[in-house]
Amino acid sequence: MDAFWNGLSAVLGLGVEPKDLTFLQVSLRGIVVLFATLVMMRLGHKRTLARKTAFDAVLLVILASVLSRAINGSAAFFATIGGGFIIVFFHRLLALAAYYSHSLGLLLKGAPEVIVENGNMLRPVMRRNHVSEHDLEEDLRLDANCESVKEVRVARIERSGDISFIKKKAD
Repeated sequence: MDAFWNGLSAVLGLGVEPKDLTFLQVSLRGIVVLFATLVMMRLGHKRTLARKTAFDAVLLVILASVLSRAINGSAAFFATIGGGFIIVFFHRLLALAAYYSHSLGLLLKGAPEVIVENGNMLRPVMRRNHVSEHDLEEDLRLDANCESVKEVRVARIERSGDISFIKKKAD
């Protein structure tokens, strides 16, 4: 077992100063981290990759930051990968708690807000959410396939930041 561990340590450059890592060691570290990250994402949840909310996007940013340290050698290799698994597990635990607690879900993921009602733009809500009239019109054309906000019964800025539209019924 010692021979295996010593060989693995040499190949991955474990215990080596970051400046002394070779191209091959950094590359192999990257490959190991890639596979570990794929396992983490499978243990996480599909919606995390869709970055549906800031809650999900934060996981990806933090995970990338932590795991990059395993590749570049600025932190202990296996401890850093283990920390990545713990972060994914904790995110999943918070997401589960948010499923059962609406107030926690609002805290972690935010709440949708109505920005158009019966064809009228609610400018204070749009301003608070940094949605300009031009942003709204663009999403209206791209997502609702209509030209005028007058055709919209309700539009909401969702927790993800996307804008959803419900058109008025045709007369």
